[in-house]
Order: sequence, then C-alpha cells, then structure tokens
Amino acid sequence: MTHFVLVAGAWLGAWAWDEVAPALREAGHGVDALTLSGLAEKRRTPAGQQTHVRDVVGHVERHDLRDVVLVGHSYSGVPVGQAAERIGDRLRRVVFVDSSVPVDGQSFLDAFPSDHIREALPAHGGDWPPLPADDYAGQDLTDEQIHRIVGEGTPHPGATLTEPAVLGRPLGELPATYVKCLLDGPEPPPAVAALVREGRWELAEMDTGHWPMFSQPRQLARVLETAAKG
Repeated sequence: MTHFVLVAGAWLGAWAWDEVAPALREAGHGVDALTLSGLAEKRRTPAGQQTHVRDVVGHVERHDLRDVVLVGHSYSGVPVGQAAERIGDRLRRVVFVDSSVPVDGQSFLDAFPSDHIREALPAHGGDWPPLPADDYAGQDLTDEQIHRIVGEGTPHPGATLTEPAVLGRPLGELPATYVKCLLDGPEPPPAVAALVREGRWELAEMDTGHWPMFSQPRQLARVLETAAKG
C-alpha cells in the first residue's frame, strides 16, 4: 500500500492537509500529515533545517513505513528532498508541491531574493513571521481560507531558513514529480526546469495558487495519486 507523508510549508502544521488526507485515504492509501519541529503544536521545539530532515526520516523509520511518497510543499521541499535520499528503498517517489528544492551547501534563503526575510528575522526573535492576509490575494483562496491560514499559522524558525542543505548525491537521481501552481508563476525553479527538460523528473500543473491544499484539496489529492504511479 502506498503511504503518503505530507509536509506543509512555512508557518503551517499537519492541519494544513485536513482536506487532502481524507481524499487520499478514501482512495485506499495510507496517509500521515506531519508537523515539523518549531511549528504549530511543536512550536516550542528548537529547530534548524537538519532538525526538519530528521523529523521526516525519523517518522518514516519509527513507523516502519514502506512504499513511501514524500510530499513537500513550499519551504518543506528543502528538508523533504534531503529526507527522500536518506530513507533508501523505503521511498517510492517524492512530490514537490510548488516548492523550493534542496541544493547542496545552499540554504532556503539562498534560492531567491530574500533580503526582506533576513531583515525580518532579528526583529521577530529569529523567526519568520506569518504573512499578512493581503499577501494571499490572487491565490485562489476564499476569505475563510485566508483567515484560517493567517490565524492558525505560527512563526517559522529562522534557523531552518539559513542552514545549508546537505545532499549525498545529485538531486536528479530521485524519482520525483514537481507540481507547479500556475497562479504563483508559470515556471518551476531553474534547477527543476532543467531536470524536467532532461526527462529525469515529471512536471504536473495546477491552475491554482501556492496553497493548493486549501484552494483545490481534492484536485491536489488526485495529482498526488497520479504522481505516485510515476
């Protein structure tokens, strides 16, 4: 049985998958939604990026999961991509949902213009504060969904953003699908686009914004199922 491990991006916890997980279970899959250290109900747990990698690897190994599809959304693509190569033959596939991807020796913040985030960290106790509601406009979200994301989101531990990724092999060796949410931009990151052109990764597109687990949860579940088949 395919087992999905769902990991949401910055500020979010396992609760972000509340509408995706049931759809996958209805289709007969095993599903775990994972909250990373320092977020949501684990907010008081200190965390760096490698803590988040260990969160994912530890969960898979502790529960002896097999035929695993790791799903990383947004920020979480960075630790999930590293965890994918560390769980060995337990991995079926990794799915990056409109996410960053790990680059050996680089941090999450190295991947795009991020001076505003770096400047915000000291002013907020070393954490990245959740975005204001206005920043979710144009992303196919209802007012109620935006209210939930903003209201339940927690500050994201800054060390996870500045600590470099550690990869033991080229990223393209992972069996992977990248899901691009088109309202957040038409193109995946350059490194991903190159792997897709080379035929090493598959590309799926969704006509929605950056938070498809809220805006189109059942459609996302179907995309994840398709991706799992490779």
